[in-house]
Amino acid sequence: MRISSFNINGIKARLPRLLEWLEETRPAVACLQEIKTQDEGFPAADFEAIGYKAIWHGQKGFNGVAILADGEMPREVRRGLAGDSGDEHSRYLEADVRGVRVACIYLPNGNPQPGPKFDYKLRWMERLRARMAEISAEEVPAVVIGDYNVIPEDKDIWSPKAMADDALMQPESRDAFARLIGDGWTDAIGLLNPRGGVWTYWDYQAGAWQRDHGFRIDHALLSPELADRLVAAGVDKTFRGREKASDHAPVWIEVRD
Repeated sequence: MRISSFNINGIKARLPRLLEWLEETRPAVACLQEIKTQDEGFPAADFEAIGYKAIWHGQKGFNGVAILADGEMPREVRRGLAGDSGDEHSRYLEADVRGVRVACIYLPNGNPQPGPKFDYKLRWMERLRARMAEISAEEVPAVVIGDYNVIPEDKDIWSPKAMADDALMQPESRDAFARLIGDGWTDAIGLLNPRGGVWTYWDYQAGAWQRDHGFRIDHALLSPELADRLVAAGVDKTFRGREKASDHAPVWIEVRD
């Protein structure tokens, strides 16, 4: 069973690339971030035409997440995180698919830091941790997958100096991510690539893709019940090089049924 994640950076602008990826790799579950569309604008019919059913949590022009499943409807469990009644961002969606709890996340960027956006990022991470603790207590096979906007360690970026002042690399961001791992969740891609050097994002600017100046911010964290079934994990890097591509590459895990 392959579970994938793709920050598509605008689903309408990159729908042909997204459909290509789905048909070529055929994940059982595909989580999308930054769909950047209101609910009524989500192209569900295009996915149904190739066999995928979807749930989504949209927002006009910004954010937005979706979960697609091959041949079946994801059974929604939760949308949005508790703990901040004033938070209107569409960043979290959770569903059950084929016996696996799948949480799709688009964690706040946090720039510029310091400041209110960075404070929001850290608060959101604490709210995420609280929800992940609830999932852990259920003892279900689970994956929390998506764009975490955190570079966990220096080995996860082409040049630590290049982004030393960025919110993605601040000690507070890294510590919050490390606490999730400390709670018993497994970073699947990190586990299978202990030396680092695996990127999931390349900026559109300064020839970052051509120079391979990237970093890893898209992650799949597995509960112990699912980590025991992990077979492989990786990045569909070649899709970043296609015409009108997202600035992210899809990430994926494979687990035994």
